[in-house]
Amino acid sequence: MTPRDASDDNSSRWSDLDRPPLNGTALRRALVREDGLWSDVRVVQRTGSTNSDLAALAAKGEAAEGTILVAEEQTAGRGRLDRSWTAPPRSGLFFSVLLRPAEVPVARWGWLTLLTGVAVATGLARAAGVDTALKWPNDLLVTVGGEERKAGGILAERAGEDGVVIGVGVNVTLRADELPVPQAGSLVLAGAAGTDRDPLLRAVLRSLEEWYGRWRAAGGDPAVAGLQEAYAAGCATLGRSVRAELPGGRALVGEAVAVDGDGRLVIATADGVQEPVGAGDIVHLRPA
Repeated sequence: MTPRDASDDNSSRWSDLDRPPLNGTALRRALVREDGLWSDVRVVQRTGSTNSDLAALAAKGEAAEGTILVAEEQTAGRGRLDRSWTAPPRSGLFFSVLLRPAEVPVARWGWLTLLTGVAVATGLARAAGVDTALKWPNDLLVTVGGEERKAGGILAERAGEDGVVIGVGVNVTLRADELPVPQAGSLVLAGAAGTDRDPLLRAVLRSLEEWYGRWRAAGGDPAVAGLQEAYAAGCATLGRSVRAELPGGRALVGEAVAVDGDGRLVIATADGVQEPVGAGDIVHLRPA
C-alpha cells in the first residue's frame, strides 16, 4: 500500500478528539539534531507496513540512517512469523526506524530487537508512568487488572547489506471493546498517567537513541553497554517455566534462567541441561 501523507486527510483526522493527530513538524524540530542519530521524521496518515515502506525507501537510497517513519494507521502491520498487527487510527504508536550499525559485527545485530525493547520500556516508564515488562524476544507487556497483557511488539528486519529496519507497535488508547483479543492490553487500560502520543513517541525515540549509542560505542557488546543486565532486569520471562515450541514439532520445557551474550534465551530443563534458543529458532514461547 502506498503511504499517504498525514496532511492528505484533514477531514477524518479530528474524528476522534481523544486521539489527536501527531505533529510531524514539531516532532522533527524536537528530535532531529546535527549531532544526533535521528535524521528525518516522516508522518503518514495510513499505510500497510512502515517496515516495508522504510525498507523500500532504503533500497532506493531515499532514506538515511536515523530516518523515522510513523503511521497514524497501519493496515498490514506484521509481527514475528508474519503475524498480523492492526489497530484503530491514532490509537497507538506505529513506527519504524532505519539503523546502519557499521561499527558492530553482524553477529551481534540480533541484539537490536532486545535493545529496542529496553528503550521502549524505559521511554514509556518515563513518559506514561506505566511499568512495561519485556517478554523475550519481542513483546511488550503491561498489567491490566492484575493480569499481564501484550501491549506492543517489535520486529527487526534486514535492509540491504548494511541496514536494519526496526518496527515498533504499541497500543496507547485502545479501549477494552477495541482489543483484537482478550489477552491484549494498552497503556490506557494499564492506568497510564499520560496518553498523548507526541511526548510518548519523543521519549521512546530519545531512549532508543541513547541505548543504540551505548551499544554501538561498545562494538555491540551487550555486557559492556549495560544492555544485557538491563534486559534481564526488565524481562518477565526469566525465572518462569516455559515451553519453547520449535520447528518440526519439537518442544523444549524448563525454566528460563538467563539471556546469554548472543541474546538467546537459556532454558534449564528437568534433566539439568541448559539449552539456549534463539529468536529465529522458535515458533512459540508459552508458559509451561
